[in-house]
Amino acid sequence: MRFRRRIDKEAKTIMHRFGPTRVLEQLRMRRQRAGQSPTAAGMGEPGMLVASYNVHKCVGADGRFDPERTFRVIHEIDADVIALQEADRRFGNREGLLDLARIERETGLALVPVSGNMLTHGWHGNVLLFRRGVVRDVHQISLPGLEPRGAIVAELELEAGGAVTIIAAHFGLLRRSRTHQARLIQEIMNARDEVPALLMGDLNEWRLNGRSALHTFDAAFGPLPAAVPSFPSRLPLLALDRMIANRKDILSPIMAHDTPLARLASDHLPIKAYVRLASTRRTSTGVEFEAA
Repeated sequence: MRFRRRIDKEAKTIMHRFGPTRVLEQLRMRRQRAGQSPTAAGMGEPGMLVASYNVHKCVGADGRFDPERTFRVIHEIDADVIALQEADRRFGNREGLLDLARIERETGLALVPVSGNMLTHGWHGNVLLFRRGVVRDVHQISLPGLEPRGAIVAELELEAGGAVTIIAAHFGLLRRSRTHQARLIQEIMNARDEVPALLMGDLNEWRLNGRSALHTFDAAFGPLPAAVPSFPSRLPLLALDRMIANRKDILSPIMAHDTPLARLASDHLPIKAYVRLASTRRTSTGVEFEAA
């Protein structure tokens, strides 16, 4: 009964905030997307699957803390690389909330290691997992702004695709902070343009016009991939979760991982896409970690 009241309240809030026309449009789009999966149209072979998922500290849309559901969604996605946000507690000892050993054992996804608190999984709640490859370099970036926010910048060489720089980030809630954070990340992506770079994460930007804090990426790398609504998970209306590359045509169309379990396990839906990278040879220089 309490769960039903929570759903009713959430539905009324969504209807009041966005209006019935937009809500009905999103319901129609959800029906059309049912059963679809990301494709790499025009890219030849599909490439490697990448994903981004704000796990909301393993608290679902029903308000229940349940890391098992989070694990099952990660297993469902079956990505080669996945960026997670809010995977650590935000306060106190900031301990990690997932069973990383089980994730690696059952999905093959290994942690990109970061330095700092031994109890945490990642950096400011950001966690980056990858399958079958090597980590050549890792940097932990503190993002500007009033809130404590960060990003992981990892140079990976993957059996599924090749060499790539992955930037896993969680931007702030304030527009001015997001603008500064986007500029810093864009500078990092420009500085590493010898290999493809891909930004993935909850960028917290719902604007799609010229006032968007993400406009700096559009100016630097050309038109951004189509925004895919991912929040709130029960009826996604806002494209808070994004993927942005410094190369044209390496990303397939981005899609939300919209399953019954994903709608319940967090307040965000995961997003996913295929990435096609040029094949590169693995070298021993700079290799520090390896995922089986």
